Amino acid sequence: MPTDASALDLILRADPALLAIVRLSLIVSLSAVACAAVIGIPFGALIALTKFPGRNAVIIVLNALMGLPPVVVGLVVYLLLSRSGAFGSLGLLFTPTAMIIAQTILVAPIIAALARQTIEDLYAEYRDELDAMNVGPLQRVVTLIRDGRYSLVTALLAGFGRAAAEVGAVIIVGGNIDGFTRVMTTAIALETSKGDLSLAIGLGVILLTLVMIVNALAWAMRRAGERYAG
Repeated sequence: MPTDASALDLILRADPALLAIVRLSLIVSLSAVACAAVIGIPFGALIALTKFPGRNAVIIVLNALMGLPPVVVGLVVYLLLSRSGAFGSLGLLFTPTAMIIAQTILVAPIIAALARQTIEDLYAEYRDELDAMNVGPLQRVVTLIRDGRYSLVTALLAGFGRAAAEVGAVIIVGGNIDGFTRVMTTAIALETSKGDLSLAIGLGVILLTLVMIVNALAWAMRRAGERYAG
């Protein structure tokens, strides 16, 4: 019968199958966060620094998208990438790329909403100085992102935490293929259903440790930002 001790043994002897799953999970989640940052931070800055009709509605929708149901995102991406879908000819379904796309859609609203709030708060504080110095729009964005970097890193860590712990979307578009698209969350679900609790517990311990590290980093970044702001 599998025990916690055998799960610990898998970790201590660096089981190749376990390491392969962890490695793919990190690659997929970090890639998704990077893509989401490229989309989310400029979009959040645009909303924070511009006034336009319907802006409040856009903010409400953006905040609501932070709670996107993963299975719905997985279904939409599946339909787009399936053979009869709009991007079916690319052959991306059941590949790590499809998993990155799904996680990017889940994480981008989180980063954009947190970036919008951070930059808008800083803009309210620095606006008079920026106006007095006649700073241009692009330079304003660069200045505010630079001064809000600690909070923005916290937003990225929050996005990574969401991506790393997500299972619904990636299992729909990735298929949980052994050695190709199997990540920690999907492997835990599969191994639990098979009764192989050693690997499931081992992966669960690693995932929990990873989430704790991310939260510790977010806390440290927030403290650093508070100390920097005086």
